[in-house]
Amino acid sequence: MGKAILAALLAAALAKLFVFDVVIADGNSMEPTIRSGSVLIVNRLSYGLRLPGRGDFLVRWGSPADGDVVVFRTPGGAHAVKRARTLPCGNFMVLGDNRALSLDSRSFGPVPADAAIGRVVGVR
Repeated sequence: MGKAILAALLAAALAKLFVFDVVIADGNSMEPTIRSGSVLIVNRLSYGLRLPGRGDFLVRWGSPADGDVVVFRTPGGAHAVKRARTLPCGNFMVLGDNRALSLDSRSFGPVPADAAIGRVVGVR
């Protein structure tokens, strides 16, 4: 019984590090699509496999596509959720759905594809 619990905890920790994440939305920049306090399920494998902690890609197989709702690191290092628009040269622009209240690429410019943490695949 103890080994089964340990194995389950290890599997859950590995899944959280590499496969998916659960994020609580904070702010109104994505309303009405995502309300503050919503629980977001983020696919961390959408754009590649990253090293935990540092965030460097071990293998990359994609970049944010037009219309993807992306969790990413802002130039200031904070995590944010916005809708992406792809640009040449490995960058993407991010815009909140609630443009009047959104701090996005109109304020801080294009975001490098390496800043993308994952794509939102579920909102609850």
